[in-house]
Amino acid sequence: MFSHVFIGVSDFDRALAFYNPLMATLGIEQRFCESSRPWAGWQSSPGPRPLFLINRPYDEEPPQSGNGQMVAFLAVERSVVDEAFAVAIAHGGTSEGSPGMRPEYHTHYHGAYFRDPDGNKLCVVCHSPQNQVES
Repeated sequence: MFSHVFIGVSDFDRALAFYNPLMATLGIEQRFCESSRPWAGWQSSPGPRPLFLINRPYDEEPPQSGNGQMVAFLAVERSVVDEAFAVAIAHGGTSEGSPGMRPEYHTHYHGAYFRDPDGNKLCVVCHSPQNQVES
């Protein structure tokens, strides 16, 4: 469905210090990183798309987070949701909702919500019953 998701950042090095450990926790591999441009991208598995990209906005204006906009990453198990949330907070993120069950979405929804250092809202969620990996 998606080719790529692009997130605008104001400080590339700070954003990279946030996203590199988050993506590693989620098992998402970096496809490229060009500090001179600057931009970086991570790819889904099996690749090569969709991509998740960070860069300064094209118009070179400061990035702005949207109200009601969010990118949600899929975790293979609930413990990964918990770990990703901890990693995000440890690397400059801010909490928008601690890890936990959200039965109002569905029975097995285990998610966590946070913002990156630029205020972009992110989620990590596992939809599978405990100890069962969703395919």
